[in-house]
Amino acid sequence: MKTRIAGWALLGLTGALLTVLPAAEAATFRYAASADLLGLDPYINNDGITNAMKGNLYEGLLIRRHDMALEAGLATEWVRAAPDVWRFKLRAGVTFHDGTPFTADDVIASYARIRHDQSAYRSAVASIREMRKNDDYEIDIVTKQPDATLDQGLPVFLIMCKRWLEGNGTEHVLRGSNAATYANGNANGTGPFKLVRRIPGLYTAVEPYPGWWGKPEHNLSRAVFRPIPNAEARMQSLLYGEIDMAYPVHAHEVQRLEQAGIRVITGPDLRTVFLGFDSFRDESLDLKGKGRNPFKDRRVREAFRKAINLEALHTDVMRGLSRPTGSMIAPGIEGYSGELDKPAAYDPDGASALLAQAGYANGFPVTLDCTNDRYDNDEAICRRVALMLARIRITVKLNVQPRAEYFEKASARGGNNTSFFILGWTPPTFDGLAALNSVMGSGGGANFGRYSNTKIDILAKKAAQEQDPVQRRHLIGQALAIHQQDVGHIPLHQQVLAWGVRPTVADIKPRPWNDVDLRWVRLK
Repeated sequence: MKTRIAGWALLGLTGALLTVLPAAEAATFRYAASADLLGLDPYINNDGITNAMKGNLYEGLLIRRHDMALEAGLATEWVRAAPDVWRFKLRAGVTFHDGTPFTADDVIASYARIRHDQSAYRSAVASIREMRKNDDYEIDIVTKQPDATLDQGLPVFLIMCKRWLEGNGTEHVLRGSNAATYANGNANGTGPFKLVRRIPGLYTAVEPYPGWWGKPEHNLSRAVFRPIPNAEARMQSLLYGEIDMAYPVHAHEVQRLEQAGIRVITGPDLRTVFLGFDSFRDESLDLKGKGRNPFKDRRVREAFRKAINLEALHTDVMRGLSRPTGSMIAPGIEGYSGELDKPAAYDPDGASALLAQAGYANGFPVTLDCTNDRYDNDEAICRRVALMLARIRITVKLNVQPRAEYFEKASARGGNNTSFFILGWTPPTFDGLAALNSVMGSGGGANFGRYSNTKIDILAKKAAQEQDPVQRRHLIGQALAIHQQDVGHIPLHQQVLAWGVRPTVADIKPRPWNDVDLRWVRLK
């Protein structure tokens, strides 16, 4: 009886929220996720749920389809005019949502903005030396050295309107998970959908842009996104038809949904979830006055890896909806090596012996920074890891927080104020070099623990310049092997994406980075 009462209470809460939403229409697609968008500015907050919505509103020179294939976006043709020059013919007749014509000036202005030091996406254009306007519909991108994979990163370089940026005083990026800037609360792209209204924490409504240059493959008249952090409330909303689709679906919910006639779509996710350490500071944030940082000792990092039972996380916490891994990049990412993808063996006795060798036989305290709204079962993963580490006398203090607070604390903008953290990352180019540069490379934007290994940096630089794909893959593999041997991070698993979809949805195409692209949603 208690469960039934709680369920109806949650249903009442979600129903109350619906009263503030736009009125339903025949072709309105309503969907929900575990957290809200962090904003709409294309160049801040590299976050999956947020990125998905931005990709519906904005476009790059090139775009990716649901099968990851590159296709023409705001550029219709592109060619390497020289080893270090890519030439792009731009699409004529395109307008932004406010009616402003799209030209090369918008690309140049967007480049100046995305490369700002507060941009979360500056790594996407790091290989570019300059961007030149040849005329209103042709640009040249000049790279610092020959870059054979420049095109792979361009879908995340979303183009903004120069006139709109200047008119609203938002030419520069102000970084922050919930930055209160005009560009983060509003949108003016060229994408297939335009923003209708956004009330942070409640809903974001979009409608098809009638002036879009492409041919719609959806049949929607409106889409309404809702954040529903509570998993039970999210499932109740799905079961009672308040929404058409919800994600993520946890393993224990699958049978209940399927019995109710709700389809559960599963598939591989290219994001690798891992643990990282502060391997930079000479004194740990958790050992003030001791003058020591245990994580600078490889034996300690290896002890942590041996103490974590990946199979238990897979079976008990993830209920089978994960793929335990020993690799920092997933299958499907360029540079992936099956030889490196061997999950670490669980060996708590060996872990204790390593700690003793390093001078920590009695363990030490450490704070584990963990999100509770970013990855499937993220808080549960952290709690189980804490119990596993307790077996080798590590005293873990959990600092569980929403992802907005987490990023403000653990990322570079928060001073990398973390000793031990969970993070998940998909290379936006689907190339291992991006992971080396951003997660494992010195100064990388997603390198929260400031791990540094000169050998990896050198190999990454060589891979960036290498034109032969076989040799390039070999260089990436060498760097990943060094990182694995050095235990720079501890890879845990790749999630299995799971979406709950009501019969009202005729077609929806999940992409392997777990986002909802409205271009391919069709209702019955």
